Amino acid sequence: MAEDFAALPDAEIERRMEEIRARMRPLEVELDRLRGERDQLATELRRRRRLAEMGARRDLKEAMRSGELPTIAELVAVTAEGSFDDYAYNVKTGGAVRLGFPGARSQTIAFTDGRQVAQAKDLAEAARYYAAGWELGAPGKPGVRVHFPGTRTERLVRADEVFVQPHSARNPAS
Repeated sequence: MAEDFAALPDAEIERRMEEIRARMRPLEVELDRLRGERDQLATELRRRRRLAEMGARRDLKEAMRSGELPTIAELVAVTAEGSFDDYAYNVKTGGAVRLGFPGARSQTIAFTDGRQVAQAKDLAEAARYYAAGWELGAPGKPGVRVHFPGTRTERLVRADEVFVQPHSARNPAS
């Protein structure tokens, strides 16, 4: 049952509040110490993750330079089936990208015959355009439109600057 404070004088209420604050002080000191320890551990985890990400990006860029990873142009030239979603894409700087326009439900790449443009929705369609002599890009704008995941930022990059790897090679857990 809650105590009725209406009958207590202001001085008594203030005295009780000061007693409670005094009892809380050691707990606040301990809580501050624990938060400091937690923050140190969180900083160490972030540092380790950053180092791992930097190492992974360095390894990815080395694989690109050594020719281990094909470009999107090479993938289209040799692959006749599958989905664009079966692969992970990176620009030459190592940043992850998706093909096509930001906000699109599926990844696409544009092909042109010099006058008209068509969007390939999968590798089979891309292989048909490629076999018919169409080139990656739009009339007067060769390349592949990419966007950075989670952003509205898009770029048109040369086809030899977009590298491909199967999702299983990028992230064995997925």
